[in-house]
This record gives sequence, C-alpha cells and structure tokens, in this order.
Amino acid sequence: MKIGLRNWRGCLPDSGSPIPAGLTPGNCWRLPSRNGNYRDGLVCHAPEADCRETVSGPSDNQNLSVRLSDGRSVCYAQYGTPDGFPVVNAHGGLACRLDVAAADVAAKETGIRLISPDRPGIGGSDSQAGRTVMDWARDIGEFMDLLDVERFAVMGWSMGGQYAAAVGHALAARVNRVAIIAGALPLTEPGVFEGLPTIDRIYTRMSQRIPWLAQLCFRTMGVTARALPTWYGRLAADLLGPADATVLRDEGFPAFARMSAEALRRSGGVAQDYRAFARPWGFAPEDLSVPVTVWAGEQDELINKAWAGELARRIPGASLQHRPGGHFVAHLYYREIFENLKR
Repeated sequence: MKIGLRNWRGCLPDSGSPIPAGLTPGNCWRLPSRNGNYRDGLVCHAPEADCRETVSGPSDNQNLSVRLSDGRSVCYAQYGTPDGFPVVNAHGGLACRLDVAAADVAAKETGIRLISPDRPGIGGSDSQAGRTVMDWARDIGEFMDLLDVERFAVMGWSMGGQYAAAVGHALAARVNRVAIIAGALPLTEPGVFEGLPTIDRIYTRMSQRIPWLAQLCFRTMGVTARALPTWYGRLAADLLGPADATVLRDEGFPAFARMSAEALRRSGGVAQDYRAFARPWGFAPEDLSVPVTVWAGEQDELINKAWAGELARRIPGASLQHRPGGHFVAHLYYREIFENLKR
C-alpha cells in the first residue's frame, strides 16, 4: 500500500513510502529522506480536531499536517501542481494557510507547487510562546525537510512579508528567490509603527498590553465570519477600499469569510501573531543575499506607499514592481509572481 494524500494527511503525494507495520490513523512515523536516512521530524495523520476548518467545504489539500521534532503540529494547504516547483507562502495578518486558495489555478498553469503553512497558533498549527520571525524561518527549514524539499522559493503578503524575508535570510542556501508583496518595514525602526493603519496599531498594542481584550475582539470577528459570511465579506470590502473590494467581490465574499473564520478560530494565536509582528526581525533588510522582488499595489490604502521603494532600495539587488491594484494586488498578478519566483 502506498501513502497518498487521499488516505494520509501530511504525506508527499504518490511518495511510495510504505506504511510501517501497525500504523493506524493518529500514529506518526519517521519519513526517510532522499538518501534513505530517517529524520528527527515526524509525519502524522492529522486528526480532524487538530487541523480542520470551522466552515465546511474544504478539500483534503487544505488540511495537511506535519509534526516537528519538538512535538508541534504545523497545518498547511497545498495548491497547484503536486510535482511542480515548490513555493512556500507566508500568509498575511488576520489570515491563514487559505489566503492563497485563489492562486490554485495560476499555480497549476505555471507549474508551481504552492505550500502554505499556518504560523504557530494560527488555524490548525500549534502555538509557540514568545515566537519571533526567525523562529518561523527555522520551522520552515525543518518543515521543508519533512516534505523532502531541498530548494524552493518563498512569498509573503502583508504581515507575511517579513516572514518571507526571514526565510530568505536564514535559509539562503536553499531559497531560490523571495517575493515580498505589500509588506512592511521592521516595526522597531523609527517612525514605522506610526505608519501602520490605525486598526493594526490598535490590534498590535492591544495584543501586547491587554491580550484578553484583543482575544475577545478576534473571537467576535471569527464568530461573525462563520455566522454571517456574506455580510462579513462585504464589510471587509467596504473597509479596504475600491481596488480590494473588487477582488473580494469577484472571488466571493463567503470565500473570504471562510478564510477569515479559519484564521481567527484561535484568538490567542492571533494576538500572538500581532506581538511577533512588533518584535525585532533579528536581521536587517540589508542582510538579505538572495534575489528579492518587492511587489506593491498602486492603490494600496493599508501600507505606506514609500515602504516598497525603501525595502527595494535597502535589500541588495532587489527589484521593485508596482502594479495597478490595492493591498490584495497579488490576487491580480499571481501568474506573473509565480513566473518570477521560478527564474
């Protein structure tokens, strides 16, 4: 019998790896690497209680799971072509592994295997107290080992931009290219925090100083997204501005609400994500040595318009790509972004 995504979560499609004797659902096993040696990490069948969406309708490729060597489970989605060029997605804030679901067709058309993990405490991934941006980069190194992927590219949208940069910095020998999309500068630098949208400043400070109140806000948002998906999506569109409203409307308000409900189902993890957002990166943009493309929407109303140019100027050899669109600019240019990451 072969392990396949239809039968076992957290496995490589058609890997051909035999199931060890006595393995039953819920067990974990060590997955051999390309040279036949066994790694420290575990690949697990993920119980529905651990890695699932709170809104019905997901396919199995959106609920995969691996277990790291320290015991934490990482939940992830996979889109595109299973044997395509691997691209890791770092999701945005108030988002989760599902925030690139709309990229599935573009990933298939461009030969991309799009791998989108939840950060610790978000969606189906176990939390990690006091985590930093660089902690996540180290997780990705082990995570990709478990998937038996040596080289890959990485993309990060919005809050995920700093995580994509961290992976490029920490795993430079393995990363082909990095795409930072609608990303921010380090919030610890003078004047940057003040350049955030008011709501993000509120969520960040609340998560730092009054975490119970932040968690109440996030829990309420999640309940609303589940109970009133169309209304929730329409409200988000009204708050984001015309360019982004068009994207959400075209993709369907319920789809956005479904992603949001999953992202917000662990309110403590969301507050943790905002606290990590405000911590030092652990490196400077100038320290990156891999090829980086910075993408920005010309009608983005959430991110300071100067930040994209500043990032591109400070990252050695980086290129800057402005495109018509808002904060969700990637949704309009997934094919171009993927082709760039494959170079």
